[in-house]
Formats: sequence, C-alpha cells, structure tokens
Amino acid sequence: MAGLLPTLALPLLRHLPPETAHALALRGLGLGLAGRERARVDPRIAQTLFGRHFPNPIGLAAGFDKNAVAVRPLMALGFGFVEIGTVTPLPQPGNPRPRLFRLDAERALINRLGFPGEGLARVLPRLAALGPRSVPLGANIGLNKEGAVPERDYPALAIALAPHVDYLTLNISSPNTPGLRDLQASARLAAILAAVKRALPEAAPPLLVKIAPDLSEEALAAVVETAFAGGAAGLIIGNTSVRRPPGLRSPHAGEAGGLSGPPLFAHARVMLARAARLAAGRLTLVGCGGVGTGAEVLAMVRAGAHLVQLYTAFVYQGAALLPRLRRELLVALDAGGFARLEDARGVDIASLAETSWNI
Repeated sequence: MAGLLPTLALPLLRHLPPETAHALALRGLGLGLAGRERARVDPRIAQTLFGRHFPNPIGLAAGFDKNAVAVRPLMALGFGFVEIGTVTPLPQPGNPRPRLFRLDAERALINRLGFPGEGLARVLPRLAALGPRSVPLGANIGLNKEGAVPERDYPALAIALAPHVDYLTLNISSPNTPGLRDLQASARLAAILAAVKRALPEAAPPLLVKIAPDLSEEALAAVVETAFAGGAAGLIIGNTSVRRPPGLRSPHAGEAGGLSGPPLFAHARVMLARAARLAAGRLTLVGCGGVGTGAEVLAMVRAGAHLVQLYTAFVYQGAALLPRLRRELLVALDAGGFARLEDARGVDIASLAETSWNI
C-alpha cells in the first residue's frame, strides 16, 4: 500500500484546484491510503539533536498539516520529523480564494493562504491524544490577522503546545500576514523571545525561529545574533519568498504570495551557509527551500544544515518521495566519501558563504 497514493491518486489530484487536492490528500492520509514505510533506520543518517533522536534528517515543513489531523500517518511515511501548523490563537479563514497556485513548469507553488486554520483550541486535543511518537514533532506558531499582540500571543501558544511537542517554531516570516515580517527586526524579535522564554518552564522544548529568504545580509546577521542572545535553539532557513527569480515560465508566476520549490534552492543554500558561518556552531540550523532529491538534502547539510525540511516536493511527488530521498542520500554520502551525515556538515560553508546573494 505504501505507493498507492502517489501512483494512483496524484495524477487525479492535479486536475483539481490545489486546495481541494490538498484537502483530499489529507483525507487519504487519515484513511491510511499512503501506507507505511517499513525500511530500517540507517545509523549513518540518524542524529540526536537537542536530546531528540532523528532517524533521518528529512522533515516535513509546516503548512501541509496545519491542524494536526494526519500526524501519525505522515510520520509513518518515513519522515525523520514532522512539523504541524501554523497554529494561531483563534480560528481564521485566511485570505480570499484563489490563494494557492501551481507553477507546473518549475514544479513550484505560490501561496497567499494567510494562516487559515482551526485555531489552538481545536489543535490542542489532537496533539494531546497522540501519545508516544515514532519521530520528533514540531509545532509552528503564528499570529491571527486581526487583534494580534505578539508579546502576548506567541507565549500563550508556546505554553499550551509545549507539553505535546518536541520543539516549537516561531513563525515571524510568512509574507501573507500583514506586518508579520516586521517582527524579524532585532528589537521586536528580542522582545518576543524574552516574553516566550519568561513564560516557558525550564524544561520546555527547544525554540526555533523561522526566517524569510528575502532578508538582506545585514538583517540575517542581526537575526542570528538576536536569536542566539534570546535563547533560541536554532533557525529554519527559510520561509517562502516574495521575490521572483528570472525565467519562471508558468502562467501563475506573477501571482502575489510566497514562492516555494526548486527556484529557491540555490539561494536558500547560500543563505544557509551565511547563517552557519555567522552562528559558528551556536545554533541548530534547518535548511528549507526547494529540496527534492537526496543529493540536494546532502547539499544542504554540506552548507551547514543539521536537518532539512521539504514541502513542495512532497506536494508534487507524494509518499513515494521519502524512500527515494533516503536511498539517494545514502548514495550521495558514499559518493562524497562520508561515513556518516555529520561528516559532511558544513564542508561547503566557506565557499558558499562568499557566493552572490541573489535569488
């Protein structure tokens, strides 16, 4: 059954509006149609980070399972970790439709969803009912479009979700909630981190900060220092981009919103290397942006990533993607002469960090 959903359903889903297809995919996962990946854990790509065991470095980024309705089925596919959300304090419908667009020529997406979701009160009992989990679980937290007070809302979300997850992610970088990216400024980020840290108990799960790929070099340096000084354990680099690289051919390339998928990969990797050089081992780094092959997973690790997240490749390729990525990653490790994943981490930082800063 493991290949049933990608081989039979995906061609049909692509004929439906993107959000309809997404909802049906989540329903199929909940019914067990994607099956279970039973491959053994290869110790060469397993890691222990902030006290959690990650059987492989490939995680599902937030945005796919916003309301935590398919956590166990997603974990069963072979991800090394899964991040749910973005969870907001209150339910909200998000931005008007249409708001999700396929760029088929680039295998990319543009979204301007605006954090649609059922809100904390509906998500919380689902997480509480999960019990023991096979891989680490993260929760991505964000603000409502109306009435948000960041120094109040982020701590409240963190306190409620902390007992049920292995890490928390502050989403301050979605381009689809007005004013959210302003929170990446040093003073605002420092105030939010201080408020969250005051609210959480000593034994709370680690806190990551998800940043935009559209930051300037100077802003990236400021975020790295502010995150470390504020007690964050790491950064996710990065979110979707409001920039459009030249050469996009798809009819929807001009739509407003955040771009994700392969057009972001080269820039995301350079930005990751810059952040890794700036962090100098002080932060756990998660590379995210256009990853779709095992060689690209390793390329992110070589740029300084401890973990890698994907989203768009999973949307396009489905459950069959995971076993292929792990196989390709092991082949890439062997080809590079690396005995274990950790041996490859950061080997390209010096060269990449000097690469042009253009998306």
